Amino acid sequence: MADIHPPLPVKFFVGVLTSVPDSVLKAEKQLVELFGDVDLRSDSFPFDATRYYDQTMGAPIYRNFLAFAELIDPSTIAQAKGKTNNIESMIGCDYANPQRPINLDPGYLEQSKVVLASAKNFYHRILLSRGIYAEVTLYYKAGQWNSFPWTFPDYKTGRYFTFFSSLRDLYRNQLKEMGYKIRLR
Repeated sequence: MADIHPPLPVKFFVGVLTSVPDSVLKAEKQLVELFGDVDLRSDSFPFDATRYYDQTMGAPIYRNFLAFAELIDPSTIAQAKGKTNNIESMIGCDYANPQRPINLDPGYLEQSKVVLASAKNFYHRILLSRGIYAEVTLYYKAGQWNSFPWTFPDYKTGRYFTFFSSLRDLYRNQLKEMGYKIRLR
């Protein structure tokens, strides 16, 4: 029988999709109030690997990521998804068009994977709590990020890999500062 150990804290981030650039500032302000300071921001990437959201969010859509300084317990990601959904709803009230001005996708990074929270169930997702599911979206092996058959098309393109590698380095440094032993990988 394996001993049960508490999980390492993880690096929390939120993926932001929008066609309304000023909504990002509104979202960031509310996210910082809930989750603390942002310690890493990505570039803005065109969201062009799919047209899934164009009808409700308008076009063109861009994605960026905000990562938060404080490491979290991975089991809290379901609560974070509920909070980001509330922020989406509040910001949505500020705009007549598009129907959905912003989409906030919380997730976390460990040394070997990126996990996203979702309110949509599917065969590869695990129920966490109250209708919130988790999905391993990317995994890190042999010095590079890799996708799965179910990985979202925009994550599969590789355009976010540099951001996630920088986030991974930041995370590993935080763990070292906290006294955790980090294996070279």
